Amino acid sequence: MDKKTINLLSFVKSSKYRVKILIFIGKQTKIPSEIAKEINLSNTHTSKYLKSLKEKHLVKCLNEEAKRGRLYQLTDKGKEILTEL
Repeated sequence: MDKKTINLLSFVKSSKYRVKILIFIGKQTKIPSEIAKEINLSNTHTSKYLKSLKEKHLVKCLNEEAKRGRLYQLTDKGKEILTEL
């Protein structure tokens, strides 16, 4: 495992919510409200975690232009990190 992957894995594992989000999105494309409901977290906090995961290129939004109902899925790097969890 390279250093970048190790750092990303550490970043994800340092928050139980990041871990839960990756696991939940890994099953299929989701919108933030579905994620929030599944992991028992507010929509605001879920959006914050999604933003941090997106900045690390672990998740991507498929329809950035949408104001509501944005769909998120794992990137290839996100899938790689998920297998390491």
